[in-house]
Amino acid sequence: MDYLNKYIKRYKNKYMVAFIFITIETLCDLMQPTIMSKVIDKGVATRDISLVLSLGGLMLFITAIGASCAIARNIISSNVSQRFGSDLRGDLFKKIQSFSFQNVDKFKTASLMTRLTSDVNQVQTFAHGTMRIFVKAPILCVGSIIMAILINPSMAFILIGIVPIITVFIFINMKVSYPFFKNIQRALDKVNGVMGEYLSGVRVVKAFNRFNYEKKRFKDVNGELTDASIKGMRVMSILNPSITLTVNLGIVLVIWFGGINVNNGTMKVGQIIAFINYMTQILFSLIMISHVFNMFIRARTSSERIGEVFSEEDSLIVKEDTLTPKDTYEKIEFNNVYFSYDKNGGDILKSITFTCDIGETIGIIGATGSGKSSLVNLIPRFYDVKSGCIKVNGVDVKDFDLKVLREIISIVPQKTILFTGSILDNIRWGNENASLEEVQMVAKISKADDFITSFEKSYDTILGQGGVNLSGGQKQRISIARALIKHPNILILDDSTSAVDLTTEREIRKGLKEYSQNIICLLIAQRITSVMSADKIIVLDNGGMVGIGTHEELMKSSEVYKGIYYSQIGRGRR
Repeated sequence: MDYLNKYIKRYKNKYMVAFIFITIETLCDLMQPTIMSKVIDKGVATRDISLVLSLGGLMLFITAIGASCAIARNIISSNVSQRFGSDLRGDLFKKIQSFSFQNVDKFKTASLMTRLTSDVNQVQTFAHGTMRIFVKAPILCVGSIIMAILINPSMAFILIGIVPIITVFIFINMKVSYPFFKNIQRALDKVNGVMGEYLSGVRVVKAFNRFNYEKKRFKDVNGELTDASIKGMRVMSILNPSITLTVNLGIVLVIWFGGINVNNGTMKVGQIIAFINYMTQILFSLIMISHVFNMFIRARTSSERIGEVFSEEDSLIVKEDTLTPKDTYEKIEFNNVYFSYDKNGGDILKSITFTCDIGETIGIIGATGSGKSSLVNLIPRFYDVKSGCIKVNGVDVKDFDLKVLREIISIVPQKTILFTGSILDNIRWGNENASLEEVQMVAKISKADDFITSFEKSYDTILGQGGVNLSGGQKQRISIARALIKHPNILILDDSTSAVDLTTEREIRKGLKEYSQNIICLLIAQRITSVMSADKIIVLDNGGMVGIGTHEELMKSSEVYKGIYYSQIGRGRR
């Protein structure tokens, strides 16, 4: 949990100010029972009204000071804890942003969301508690014992004997509870995972009428969370009653022996009342301490989970490089590239070697699972190659600054992602400084302008989450426009026209052909008609290249390509 040190240094001065206010507030609380005993023993017993009023005024004055300090402490602790939580959440988000796909795959999306929300909240709550009760409770407990000793040393042994017993209770609770709260956070990960999958795939669930299946899935993970929470709370629920019982037994002993001492004349009634008040303060402080330790157990679990994210090393080794973006990038080279998602698993790509020059369009085709998307994901370094190398303009992509490398690449992913906002905002996501004329130009190339202008608000039409108010083909065309407006040197289209009709696809390909004259274009497709006009076509099968060439060349040399062609087009056409 070394990552917390920087936040401690950042907020330690404010913490110290809060500590001063807490100390003054606690001292004010500690003075009240002693003053009360004097009111009873010296004022009430002797019927000295002036002494009662003066001591009563003193108690009110001390109370006002304590209340003022409490208000100041609450303001500081709330401010610091909220800023701490905000900083921690922001830094954690930045860390997650820096992860490669491989790192994200390791943690899983639902777990990262839990760590970013619930786990940060647990740590933030503990930070808030430390400046409110964690400091106050020990001072109040120790101070009450000291004040009791000053009143009557022999009776104070009752208080001193109770504290070690309660300390044992708290230690046992911490030891036993910790594993349960770790299980609770893991169970929460599963709940978030199931909910995320359901919400992202709700249309599929409705289409296949799989509500009962989803209900069962959620019931199972929700049951796990409930069981884990019940077990954790069951252990914790024993602590507070145990502390209360022990302290109340102490109060009974104080009253018992105090009554004997009053009868003997060795103690006064006011001292007994003061003792009982100090016992009550000890009870209050110990219950606060138990709450703090319960918070600490949760915060420790959450802090370790957050620490796992901060300590995770990016699987991509980024070199300190001075490369700056160029106006043109003329070649991409794959040299004997092997790739695997798991270091110990089988190779997804094997011995991939080819070049793509500026102005060329390379088509990539193959059966589902043949490694097409995996291949293009290696160019912007979403993943790193297992062996071999990928070069852009003769420079290994590992030697590029990631920002520089990804600045020159535009990708239209296989799964279309749009954001809540206007169509104009979504297209400008590729270039926030683009003018409306530029947006309209790329929309015309992607054949999105026609349907966009048919909307009442045209380019200012607001899209729902994920573009729910658009068809699949419309979303793909906006995604293509978003990629084009970036004016990339390398354009990657990953099955980006699969939801578009053949006529529109043909028009998009024609527009892209003119647009891509000075760029490198890689086009992945399932439909063979999408790649037939490409300058070169790469045929993948089980992760390996089984053919490369033009359509005519592959029809003569590649059985796999011919099989795809005949299965989609038929044997009557060439």
